[in-house]
Amino acid sequence: MRVWEGGGTIPREVLLEWAADAEGILSVGHTISVDETLLKAAPKLRALAQVGKGYDNIDVAACTARGIPFGNTPGVLADATADLVFGIMLSAMRRIHEGWQLVKAGQWQEVMGSDLYGKTLGIAGMGDIGTAVARRARASGMNIIYCNRKRSPHEAQLEARHVSLDELLKQSDCVVVLVPLTSDSKGMFGKEQFDRMKPSAYFVNASRGALVQTSALYEALRENKIAYAALDVTDPEPLPGDHPLLDLPNVLVTPHIGSATLETRTRMAMLAVDNLLCGIAGQPMPSCVNPSFYSNRS
Repeated sequence: MRVWEGGGTIPREVLLEWAADAEGILSVGHTISVDETLLKAAPKLRALAQVGKGYDNIDVAACTARGIPFGNTPGVLADATADLVFGIMLSAMRRIHEGWQLVKAGQWQEVMGSDLYGKTLGIAGMGDIGTAVARRARASGMNIIYCNRKRSPHEAQLEARHVSLDELLKQSDCVVVLVPLTSDSKGMFGKEQFDRMKPSAYFVNASRGALVQTSALYEALRENKIAYAALDVTDPEPLPGDHPLLDLPNVLVTPHIGSATLETRTRMAMLAVDNLLCGIAGQPMPSCVNPSFYSNRS
């Protein structure tokens, strides 16, 4: 077994060298790119697992074509990520972190925020995380609308209404983005989308930074076309300390910590290991993204 302990992302040349003898690869987060080049360099590869829900760094079709199962770790991170989403939304709308900065600076003064109660929360991407966010929002008296490719089976329980993305942008007091990153969704939030939002609206992204055109978001915030942005993901990521977005007074950024709790990361790691071991043993993974690989092995 080989483990990269050099800090940061494993160099590509080292990864390709190690892949030559690898029967299994376990990726933590999005630290490696699995493409045709890597798969060709790994003729013995039998299984691939990743700690995380998203897998835009994995060529799943190529894995499937080669009969290689790929497992991720959805579900176990939903509540932790929903807590973070709701937390940065609450902090932004109530200006909690700004109040703290003022106190530290010796300026004891009120910071006027906005109520959550009675506001409309628009969730773009109503999967397990979106559903968990909606439950928290309902407990705070918010009205829920959402857009998703499929209607949510929890719609009635959450008293949530399915709308188009255009209607969601127009009606929402706060827009939460939880859409998977694909070639179709990349850059889906740009100038046109921000122009459709209310000037008083809050924008929260906790999915992938590349879903948002950063320059368009910067202009929307700078020109007060929207009120505020709370981001757990950015493009680029990490965001340089001198990035102009960080100079704006109406933005809150956290360093991609949606699932960063001890309990959740432990569950994610255990599920990823189970996926890998089952895949190497030729058994069904507990969480397999491409179960159709079995048909390619038969």
